[in-house]
Amino acid sequence: MTKNISFFLIPKQDVVYLSTNATMRQAMEKMEYHRYTAVPLIDNGGKYVGTLTEGDFLWKMKNTPGQSFENTSKIAITDIPQRVQNVPVKISAKMEDLIELAITQNFVPVVDDNDVFIGIVRRREIIEYFLSCYL
Repeated sequence: MTKNISFFLIPKQDVVYLSTNATMRQAMEKMEYHRYTAVPLIDNGGKYVGTLTEGDFLWKMKNTPGQSFENTSKIAITDIPQRVQNVPVKISAKMEDLIELAITQNFVPVVDDNDVFIGIVRRREIIEYFLSCYL
């Protein structure tokens, strides 16, 4: 039985995400506090613009001469290259549409018909769904 992903959606208000106005330090502290390795980035219009990962921070620090933790508050999140692009799906997607994305993404961002971020579906729920279908 094919289910719409809305049954598995964690809504935006329950998701830890970052505004594109944040600094590198704010992002690192938020991710450390929540113990996440990746979080969605949302612009001022509420649109999903990407996912920031711990690896992105490490590469930024490695590739920026003189970069230290002390001056991370001066670096805008938008100045941190994202190595991997987590592909979002529309709310009308089916679980079958997410399985391939879940191979490389901890979560799949979900957007509405106007590309506004409305939440995520975690890899865990995707795996549990398919296990229940086949067991």
